[in-house]
Amino acid sequence: MINTELRYFLTVAGCGSLSGASQQLYVATSAISRQIQRLETRLGVALFTRHARGMELTDAGRILENHVRKTLSDMDHAIAQIQGLTAIRRVLMRIACTDGLAFDLLPGLIARFRQQHPGVTFDLQVGSAMQVAQWVRNGSCDLAFQFCLGPEREVDILATWPAPVLLMTAPGHPLTGKPVHIEALQRYPLVLPEPDSTLRQLFDLSCRSAGVFLEPTLSTNRFSAQYAFALATPQGISVCSHFSVLWRASQGELCLLAINNDTLSQRSLQIQAPVGRHRATALTLFTDFARQHIDAEHQAGLQRMEEIYR
Repeated sequence: MINTELRYFLTVAGCGSLSGASQQLYVATSAISRQIQRLETRLGVALFTRHARGMELTDAGRILENHVRKTLSDMDHAIAQIQGLTAIRRVLMRIACTDGLAFDLLPGLIARFRQQHPGVTFDLQVGSAMQVAQWVRNGSCDLAFQFCLGPEREVDILATWPAPVLLMTAPGHPLTGKPVHIEALQRYPLVLPEPDSTLRQLFDLSCRSAGVFLEPTLSTNRFSAQYAFALATPQGISVCSHFSVLWRASQGELCLLAINNDTLSQRSLQIQAPVGRHRATALTLFTDFARQHIDAEHQAGLQRMEEIYR
């Protein structure tokens, strides 16, 4: 995809001589020499220093070589991406996640990805943290998105983000704009996930360390119920990670507040894959897509929270 002059130029630069380039290209040395002279005339500079032991690039020649090779590398990358897009026209991806991530994050990522790759289909399985861990370890899914309290073993961790436990309220809640301590939550209707979730375990631990007992108004194993209750109940509060409501928070539907307790900062969001398995082009593209979008929204979410406390 480059013209003859540049192709001959790169070959001579690589071989260091006209004779070596002639053997590699199966072209007469005189023809190669004419093309290089034509290129030098067009550029108005000498690209090689000619001496008895061969040809050596000048400073101008090195600059040209670097730019041409970079262009070829970029072209190869573009071709690989195009071939990858062709390869993923008909692909099924199996994704596993815990309930909170199936509420907003994963549906949003999948919908956005399919705008670019409409031929890709998804199977999204939602389970408990224990189930998702088992699915990714035994290869029942291609990717897993879940919250973790520590390093996961026997899986490949493709990306990770801090996922502290936050308060979720309707806009204009009385706690907005001030540092929130756990004991302050006693005055408001509270909805919590069931005790076996990592979020609830952290929340209960933080309450015990603060010497506070909080009885939820509603306990549920469905994040959709947490969300609906917190926003529909006057001064209602729930707890979640900002990743669970990533897109909705950006639209101003709710308010996320930090809790002044270090225990609640121990969770992380991870993208996981089965160990040692070859990842198809489509899977790599979706992983990179998810990482880029989550990174961007994660930073935007942090900025929104900073603005609340200004």
